Amino acid sequence: MARPPESVVHGSAAPPEHSPEASAKNLPSIDRLLRAPAVAALVAEHGHTLVADAARSLLADFRERIGHAQLAPSAIEFEAIERSLANRVQARLAPRMKPVLNLTGTVIHTNLGRALLADAALAHVQAMMAGPNNLEYDLATGARGDRDSIVEGLLCELTGAEAATVVNNNAAAVLLTIAALARGKEVIVSRGELVEIGGAFRMPDVMESAGAKLVEVGTTNRTHPHDYERAMTERTALLMKVHTSNYAVQGFTSAVDEATLSSIAKKHGLPLATDLGSGALIDMAAYGLPREPTPQEMLGAGCDVVTFSGDKLLGGPQAGLIVGTREAIGRIRKFPMKRALRMSKLPLAALEATLMLYQRPERLARDLPTLRLLTRPLADIEATAQAVLPALQTALAPRYTVSTVPLQGQIGSGSLPIERLPSSGLAIAPVEKKGSGRALDALAAAFRQLPTPVIGRIADDRLILDCRCLEDFTQLTTQIPHLSL
Repeated sequence: MARPPESVVHGSAAPPEHSPEASAKNLPSIDRLLRAPAVAALVAEHGHTLVADAARSLLADFRERIGHAQLAPSAIEFEAIERSLANRVQARLAPRMKPVLNLTGTVIHTNLGRALLADAALAHVQAMMAGPNNLEYDLATGARGDRDSIVEGLLCELTGAEAATVVNNNAAAVLLTIAALARGKEVIVSRGELVEIGGAFRMPDVMESAGAKLVEVGTTNRTHPHDYERAMTERTALLMKVHTSNYAVQGFTSAVDEATLSSIAKKHGLPLATDLGSGALIDMAAYGLPREPTPQEMLGAGCDVVTFSGDKLLGGPQAGLIVGTREAIGRIRKFPMKRALRMSKLPLAALEATLMLYQRPERLARDLPTLRLLTRPLADIEATAQAVLPALQTALAPRYTVSTVPLQGQIGSGSLPIERLPSSGLAIAPVEKKGSGRALDALAAAFRQLPTPVIGRIADDRLILDCRCLEDFTQLTTQIPHLSL
């Protein structure tokens, strides 16, 4: 009998089973397999189509593995085939998107879904998706409504804007703004603000896609007011400022602030747009976090349009929020591209519920998960790490050492890139230094294969599990016994 794979904490995995005795002629037919009581129960639960297709796929895989002498005779015993088929059906029904534990130390992690939705947002989404709703229906008049009206009042109240509209993400917000206000004309931007964000999304490419001509002014590190004025021509349609939320230029630098740029724009009869990206609706410094510019401040400085994200510091769903003057937002809302970029009912419901939380600022740090995690007391994080430590030490000894360590996390998703958040977590290091890199890779993979995958980071020859985002330590400790390759 072949030896089963061993746990990563006790030894390396055994080699794959193989036997020249397994024969394809011993495999059952599809009809016989489907008539078996256990498989018939699968058909009754999931339907003939899914189970029969999985059975054909399974038997085809077995034939190929038998041909390469990679299958033991025990694997093609009838009961074993029934179990394999049940597992294959279950695997097909398992969703590709699943919850994970974010122990990377990055709170708003782009690859892990960014902001977590508040309970109120989840409840509102479920209620709105379960039946018809007034997405584009005016309950007061009985006439067709505008889906923007669901959140426009809230956005204007929270930011002080005259008008607002929303699209499916902030990249779309920037694209739509440029296309609506400057298509076929020139847009002036500081060279130091020609950012690239995730997925090679570059500001010059956005300009081209929007049908506008980019005019760069200044240098990478220094731009002055006269740079903008000298670049203006009769074809200039828009001045734009881009907040460099995903990097920082330090040292000998100079930039033109929104208030100064607004004066220049108004003198020449041009609109000014600014892209804030991360989208903080509150003063983060009031919560002991680094300051981030807000849409309210940008509008107060004279910007005609401000764009920002819904799923970063704002703490809601993926969305691109556009606020500004009634005239500018009106042009943006009427532009044909708007319909292609509009939000669907699901994220719109989540956004409405999230924005409503900001009406009760005293409760925000409790009710908004993103803010709650960013402001979580260090003592609580340290206590979580201490609670997890014994279970990990027991499971990973003697091959690994586990210790609690002070850490430096980050906000993430391009928000405040150079700022760090004091945190605490666990550092796991192989006892045997030879082959430690492979051992850490294997261990990290084992954590990712848990029922609720655990995502940490490898640094300084250790697997680091930052506990800032682990509010319930039992979500990890109850899974530790399942660690295996």
